[in-house]
Amino acid sequence: MKVNNRLFEIVYILMQKRKVTAKELAERFEVSTRTIYRDIETISCANIPVYMTKGKEGGIGLLDGYVFNKAILSNEEQDQILFALSSLDKMNVQDEKDILDKMSLFFNKDVNDWIRIDFSSWGKDNKQKERFQLIKSAILNRQLIEISYYNSKSQKSQRIVEPLQIWFKDKSWYLMSYCRVKNDYRVFKITRIRKVKLLEEKFERRLPKENHREIKIETITLQLEIDKTMAYRVYDEFEDEEITLNQNGNFIINVEYPKNDWVYGYILSYGKYIKVISPVHIKDIMKKKLEEMLKNYL
Repeated sequence: MKVNNRLFEIVYILMQKRKVTAKELAERFEVSTRTIYRDIETISCANIPVYMTKGKEGGIGLLDGYVFNKAILSNEEQDQILFALSSLDKMNVQDEKDILDKMSLFFNKDVNDWIRIDFSSWGKDNKQKERFQLIKSAILNRQLIEISYYNSKSQKSQRIVEPLQIWFKDKSWYLMSYCRVKNDYRVFKITRIRKVKLLEEKFERRLPKENHREIKIETITLQLEIDKTMAYRVYDEFEDEEITLNQNGNFIINVEYPKNDWVYGYILSYGKYIKVISPVHIKDIMKKKLEEMLKNYL
């Protein structure tokens, strides 16, 4: 154990137990009692009110009421740390629960249970959480993973990747990684990853240059008219500045979306309650798709 980590742990133990013997600490950290005494002297020099008493009831302790030095962090900064740790805890991130408990004790603050994140779909407990945890573990341990992946054209591929970061963008989770198959950086939508296998091989973490770190997708600006009966979806899926009310009560939507097959499926999901106003070529594409769909029912 590194010395700094041991000192941190000693202070944490003292805040929990208030008094402990040098022998107990020496056994816990597998060092000599002389080393523990030197650690206590170092802690004392850091202006932490630690004391030692002799005798049958003696030991090492902290003055009553001691809280982690608030001069180091403002109240707002303390809250931000606890909020961040709380969000990791809600994502079922391993080890963060212990850190959250420790920091809460150090700051003498109750944790504000302000967020809940659930990766499972409504109505079923799928394997999304498990895949997310495997990816997270691989990132932290710099461990290669093998994934089965479906792209937007339904093409399946096997990839061996160096997982680097998890992104949340436009209502979706993505894995940014270096692909050993393509020998380049690639972004994978996590919902399209079907299998994740941890490999034994480790890798040296290397992030791409800043100008390569965004998800680059060609987009198109659409103007749509959506029936007023779809208000529940409109206010779920669009921002106020994208919505205009028409004289007939319907919604006029001006929105920028990815220029791929996904956008056509999205428009079709509204059924008869949506109409493409512009651009004209998208209207033509939708007409053709509807004609092709109609053939399935002739």
